[in-house]
Amino acid sequence: MPGTRVRRRTAHRERRRAARRNALLAVVSAVVAIGATAGLIHAGHQDGRDSARPEPTPPPVLQPLPAVPAPTAPAPSASSARPAPAPSRTTARPSAAPKPPPARSTAPAPRSSLFRHPRSQVLDWVRANPDDPRRPVIESRIAAQPAAVWFAAHNPGEIAGQVREVTRGAAAGGRIPVLVPYAIPDRDCGGASQGGAPDLAAYDAWIGKFAQGLGSGAAIVILEPDAIALSDCLTAPERAARFASLARAGRTLRTANPQARVYFDGGHSGWHTPAEQAAALRAAKAATSGDGIFTNVSNFHRTADETAYARRVLAALGGPGGLGAVIDTSRNGNGAPAAGQWCDPAGRALGRTPTTRTGEARIDAYLWVKLPGESDGCSAAAGSFTPEYAYSLATG
Repeated sequence: MPGTRVRRRTAHRERRRAARRNALLAVVSAVVAIGATAGLIHAGHQDGRDSARPEPTPPPVLQPLPAVPAPTAPAPSASSARPAPAPSRTTARPSAAPKPPPARSTAPAPRSSLFRHPRSQVLDWVRANPDDPRRPVIESRIAAQPAAVWFAAHNPGEIAGQVREVTRGAAAGGRIPVLVPYAIPDRDCGGASQGGAPDLAAYDAWIGKFAQGLGSGAAIVILEPDAIALSDCLTAPERAARFASLARAGRTLRTANPQARVYFDGGHSGWHTPAEQAAALRAAKAATSGDGIFTNVSNFHRTADETAYARRVLAALGGPGGLGAVIDTSRNGNGAPAAGQWCDPAGRALGRTPTTRTGEARIDAYLWVKLPGESDGCSAAAGSFTPEYAYSLATG
């Protein structure tokens, strides 16, 4: 990462930490013990940090499904969505211990086909441009593939219904939806994808509503990309509080639907070491609150590298033998670009098509979490679909 960006990030973090210091003094003694454990992810991998960032992309939607922040609009504002009254982020704890989840099978989700939502930016473009010479390639190689549906707005009044409409559509066709809750407070460390819930109490409530829409069929949940690997902007107590909230989220989702498999943020092979990532995952109780990890979201590292990395992280994490990993293969066909070139880099290509039949031990699925053709923010506004970018990936 260029030095100017590092300095800006550093100055930004210092201003945020100074503003919060007084509010945190009252609770530091209560969380400092777990904060020491949770502070295992550090800021020493700046290139990986930028290249891991998923932009807030509009998900494929059927009205009135959610639209993740429009490409030309800022990320959801915390203040505009804040419920009243809203507890302080540092006191965001459930009033009672959550009930233990019911017994779960350690087998992966049923191996039926993954769900392709009938609305997405790429499908909209295909329908609107029947005569474009690029359309057949984009349609057959991208639009025809199943991809994740992102939920990035903090909208507690609507989220249950929005999730339910996706899961019901998937269940009707005997398919498995891939859902991405993306509303953790302080999302993206204030970067291009900033936003999320106003505090952890609000986030806990939002996840509870999200869980209500999961139904009872098989589902894959990609829980908060970058929330663990990119947490260096937080103080140790803040990291501890975030990790505790993620643990609660995993339990909430799995209790609501025992057929849903919940995966925690595993970063990617070009970022933290397996031991570092596993230590942070352990602090977030990923081994007991989830079903495994996800890697390479919005990134480009080759599938073989991610497979080996995921297995090393899982080995270091420990926990039940049924823990597995899912890998984002949407743009990794040509591997990673040169260091620091994370934003719409040239020369990339589509990776393996989405499937739950990987043939690889402990690798549960290859998924398209980042939707191919949606910009990182350089070739076009972040999250917007561009046919030029899509075509280059499809023919790369």
